[in-house]
Amino acid sequence: MKVKVSRKAHFNAAHRLFRPEWDDAKNLAVFGKCSNPKYHGHNYDLVVSVTGAIDITTGFVMDMKVLKDLIISEIEDAFDHKNLNEEVPEFAELNPTTENIAVVIWQKLRPNIDPEHELEVVLYETPRNFVTYSG
Repeated sequence: MKVKVSRKAHFNAAHRLFRPEWDDAKNLAVFGKCSNPKYHGHNYDLVVSVTGAIDITTGFVMDMKVLKDLIISEIEDAFDHKNLNEEVPEFAELNPTTENIAVVIWQKLRPNIDPEHELEVVLYETPRNFVTYSG
């Protein structure tokens, strides 16, 4: 029997979507207002889910306090109130789209989750726009 447990989190961050080899007109045409050279911000909502068997000793799939602390140390501390392009090393060469941010979050969390458990990240850029990544 598998059970999915989830933890919600939140962080605020600025970013700019652009390709440095493109001129401003092409970046604007492709990325719209997200290509603003002065950056812009989002209030990201994050849902991290871990799926696996319930431990017969604890009754947990994963201790939610451990998951909470992991999200804080690996994601919130690294991303919250940061300029993703300039302050987060993973985005030095990687365009910080919601898709790429979700993959980076998954990659940062995966080594800390029991390898027998599945990991899923859902990242909301806006209440209507979100990305799901499961590895």
